[in-house]
Amino acid sequence: MHLLVHYPPKVAVARLVNSLKGVSSRRLRQEFPDLVRHYYRANKLWSGSYFAGSVGGAPLSAVKQYIEQQNRPV
Repeated sequence: MHLLVHYPPKVAVARLVNSLKGVSSRRLRQEFPDLVRHYYRANKLWSGSYFAGSVGGAPLSAVKQYIEQQNRPV
């Protein structure tokens, strides 16, 4: 999954990612109860790892195009 996020520089990346994972996991479990049965042994939807990169001064349109061109899982 690729996300393009603009957030305050005082927020730690790890804190931001953990928050995004936690909120999205709760919402997905509420909306799709079958996920709970499918992942009940692991008791988590997201991996503990993540990658975060910075785009610096790249134009937003170029970053969006890059994300959209990434392969999607089958």
